[in-house]
Amino acid sequence: MQSTKENLQILFEDNHIIIVNKRAGDITQGDKTGDKPLNEVIKEYVKNKYNKPGNVFIGTVHRLDRPTSGIVIFARTSKALERLNKMLRDKTINKTYWAIVRSQPKKTSDTLINFLKKDTKKNKSFVYKKEIEGSKKATLHYKILKKLENYSLLEIDLETGRHHQIRTQLSHIGSPIKGDLKYGFSRSNKDGSISLHARKIEFIHPVSKENILISAPTPNDVIWNACK
Repeated sequence: MQSTKENLQILFEDNHIIIVNKRAGDITQGDKTGDKPLNEVIKEYVKNKYNKPGNVFIGTVHRLDRPTSGIVIFARTSKALERLNKMLRDKTINKTYWAIVRSQPKKTSDTLINFLKKDTKKNKSFVYKKEIEGSKKATLHYKILKKLENYSLLEIDLETGRHHQIRTQLSHIGSPIKGDLKYGFSRSNKDGSISLHARKIEFIHPVSKENILISAPTPNDVIWNACK
């Protein structure tokens, strides 16, 4: 991944936070692959734009799975990071996702409540109807926004933020996300992405106290463009 501004789609920026539209395939923080993560790209961007000497502080507020695209918030100050982390814990940051799924859900809108348990070795979560040891309750709300010939576009609001929650719960109702081989889709997307996009985020700015409402453009491909 290049660290040029052209490859960094910034949706919002001030002295306290930067919000970007992550591309599928980019990683939010460093991992075992050794690929350059977004937080490092943003550090370089801030350092160059503002001619900052020494180390630049960029705090990662939350993450998105590598094959997923969409909104990610980064903090430019430790104060903003601390406050945003508390807002996440208090569930005062509202996130809305879009997903393209193969099989249309039986209901046009529904609330899905399951218990999910993460298998660390497989890096995969599994659904249980009842609580078991190590499981966590997972709740999401979805509605169908658009029906295509072979796919449906869903809008999803999360109440909880569990490991692979949207991927797991949609697969469990027979509607795996396009390209998501791990959770039951038949073939991968050409670019290795899955058709899950962090579309919208709304919260009260941790410092200015203004209401922030941001939408991220969807990836530029045939199916996403057909959903517009």
